[in-house]
Amino acid sequence: MCLVFVCGEDERVVSRQQAPGSCPYCGGMIQAVDVDSRWNFCFVPLYHKTKRRHYCTMCSRKLVVK
Repeated sequence: MCLVFVCGEDERVVSRQQAPGSCPYCGGMIQAVDVDSRWNFCFVPLYHKTKRRHYCTMCSRKLVVK
């Protein structure tokens, strides 16, 4: 008997916006990205959340906002 569980996470970018301030590493512009993430189990959605992430446009670093 063989059981195969198909699990996965799908992420897609919903929107991009310019954020105030500059990157502390290179001084580039910061971009706020809204990401829609979903966890699926055998094609049945279990979890859905929209997250906002901040990235530098020049050095592509992920920035943490406190």
